[in-house]
Amino acid sequence: MAQIFHPSTNVISKLSIVALALGVPALGTAAYFTNMTYATQIRVPREQPVPFSHKHHVGDDGIDCRYCHSSVDKGPFAGLPSTHTCMTCHSQIWVDSPLLAPVRESFRTRKPIKWTRVHDLPDFAYFDHSIHVKKGVSCVHCHGRIDTDPLVMKREPLTMQWCLDCHRHPERVLRPREYVYDLEWKPKEDQTQLGERLMREYHVLSSYQLTNCSTCHR
Repeated sequence: MAQIFHPSTNVISKLSIVALALGVPALGTAAYFTNMTYATQIRVPREQPVPFSHKHHVGDDGIDCRYCHSSVDKGPFAGLPSTHTCMTCHSQIWVDSPLLAPVRESFRTRKPIKWTRVHDLPDFAYFDHSIHVKKGVSCVHCHGRIDTDPLVMKREPLTMQWCLDCHRHPERVLRPREYVYDLEWKPKEDQTQLGERLMREYHVLSSYQLTNCSTCHR
């Protein structure tokens, strides 16, 4: 009986099976990360009334985070600077810049600028900036090296799982309070040992308490 299929068909069929076995997980992984990027908007700059650059203000000019976010170590919200804060400098420099026209208009009319939110946790999740700052959690842990960003964007997903990973092992991220706003700071000793010592010194709750539902859902 004549051979129906060419011998190369066996090779092709084997390669097809291998490609299918490897391709399905690969496609699933790609779909997951694509969905995560779309859902969380990580590294996607948000259009703003004024293209504010942290790189320029913080990285180049050395302005401290608390100059604009004045309530970050005092209350639940970091706060946004008032137009008066912006005009403290921009009444003297870049006074005719077209990019700053919305700032000048806001100052003249006393109507706040309508900024587009970049980090917006759901209403059922409670988050307090001040308690994290007081326990030694740096801005960089949630916002990344925002001092190098020309435009504001999310650097971390801020999902429940992401938060729980930190609450289970706070020793991995804690630093001395005096370095919370130093985004370039690196520990000179083992981070775990430093974090465990700071947990005791700053009276950080146990991981059991930190992962209790009522800690974030009140």
